[in-house]
Amino acid sequence: MAKLLSCVLGPRLYKIYRERDSERAPSGVPETPTSVTTPPSSSWDTYYQPRALEKHADSILALASVFWSISYYSSPFAAFYLYRKGYLSLSKVVPFSHYAGTLLLLLAGVACLRGIGRWTNPQYRQFITILEATHRNQSAENKRQLANYNFDFKSWPVDFHWEEPSSRKESRGGPSRQGVALLRPEPLHRGTADTLLNRVKKLPCQITSYLVAHTLGRRMLYPGSVYLLQKALMPVLLQGQARLVEECNGRRAKLLAFDGNEIDTMFVDRRGSAEPQGQKLVICCEGNAGFYEVGCISTPLEAGYSVLGWNHPGFAGSTGVPFPQNEANAMDVVVQFAIHRLGFQPQDIIIYAWSIGGFTATWAAMSYPDISAVILDASFDDLVPLALKVMPDSWRGLVTRTVRQHLNLNNAEQLCRYQGPVLLIRRTKDEIITTTVPEDIMSNRGNDLLLKLLQYRYPRVMAEEGLRVVRQWLEASSQLEEASIYSRWEVEEDWCLSVLRSYQAEHGPDFPWSVGEDMDADGRQQLALFLAQKHLHNFEATHCTPLPAQNFQMPWHL
Repeated sequence: MAKLLSCVLGPRLYKIYRERDSERAPSGVPETPTSVTTPPSSSWDTYYQPRALEKHADSILALASVFWSISYYSSPFAAFYLYRKGYLSLSKVVPFSHYAGTLLLLLAGVACLRGIGRWTNPQYRQFITILEATHRNQSAENKRQLANYNFDFKSWPVDFHWEEPSSRKESRGGPSRQGVALLRPEPLHRGTADTLLNRVKKLPCQITSYLVAHTLGRRMLYPGSVYLLQKALMPVLLQGQARLVEECNGRRAKLLAFDGNEIDTMFVDRRGSAEPQGQKLVICCEGNAGFYEVGCISTPLEAGYSVLGWNHPGFAGSTGVPFPQNEANAMDVVVQFAIHRLGFQPQDIIIYAWSIGGFTATWAAMSYPDISAVILDASFDDLVPLALKVMPDSWRGLVTRTVRQHLNLNNAEQLCRYQGPVLLIRRTKDEIITTTVPEDIMSNRGNDLLLKLLQYRYPRVMAEEGLRVVRQWLEASSQLEEASIYSRWEVEEDWCLSVLRSYQAEHGPDFPWSVGEDMDADGRQQLALFLAQKHLHNFEATHCTPLPAQNFQMPWHL
């Protein structure tokens, strides 16, 4: 009876992976009392085959879930319509509640029938036995057996906790009540007395900004967190996850962040390969509709690196909602997991981000300054200009206030706090992070990210003359135009390197540098062009084109 109840309440099983010989338990090693013996893989089909009762019951429950999601998103409009028609009176609501209660009882009955269908299936009974054994005892053997199944991730046991003793450095201190530290925007009106009257005056605007951010704003910014989109992408995500596990020997893990969100991760270990880059770990930060199953993780994988992918809060197996604080909390536990559980030193970790993933990448670079390098592909400096592009001009004040208070993705500000090597990849046909049209390459916000970084690190070089020549170089939309501008200024790379190395030897590596203050205009222009060319590479493609492995290069450093 207990097993039947477990089948009724158990998670949905999607796939049974092919068991690899390398994962089999070594002979002669005794099993723990709570471990479960798995039948030979030849007797199991890689795709879970539900019985007819379970299959039809699952279809009914999935359809009910979709209808519930549609009702949730349309509830404000439905409530307004019902109110206008007079259907929200007590005499109309009571019968409706009876219908709703009857429907819930019917769905509960369908769930029980699904459980009976699972109970009659030996594949599911074997799976639920392994799952229960793993929750009782997370031994290496039990976790190895559980990794052969792909199921609803909310039932996956937690593998790493942000509060584990070895995961927090005493020198950094613990997170605050909300989580890890973020850079907060400065007040819009500095010097104004924050009196009670001023607070009351601001209250309607603050309430409006909160509602916009938590309804329309968050879903526009992170469409991958919308349930209906995830439901449509489910077959693709399952296929991508199977490829990572079966072909790349990927290991899935659940991390518990400070805010209680559970973060879905996938680790591919290449340290045992003959390639030297396998000793380096690339942590991938996906875009606003990206998932590690089908995202930018493929680029460093093809290049031979060890890779750790993770999903934003609210994406696929990760719980929560993707607001900046939650994003930073998730990134923090991912980095801690890489260092303290996977065994990588910060000097062997590279942060690679695509698009909106630049926020968590720059946060990690700012918070973990010993990280080896940062690579930002198709990323931007600040969210406000891009948000203003897609919203009406009359909403300018509301959009700016909402972004600054609730969705402040200040990538450039965070990146300037990092002292290590940085490479920016600019898409020359990018249609997402341009503020006008894709053909106007100067409206690409990657340009502003480069300029802000160089102006912070080399303020004397990026004075008026240097800034002007770098802007001319950024106008080039092809490699031929870029090389033409570079050669026109007759940049002597050996001279530039000698100047920079001499300054570093005398003053140390910490930015900002005052190099160029005693230099003539021609020297500053040469140095500015040299630095721009080292920090930004062009890729002739649109925003969503996968980056080829040959374009995944380590940033330049002295």
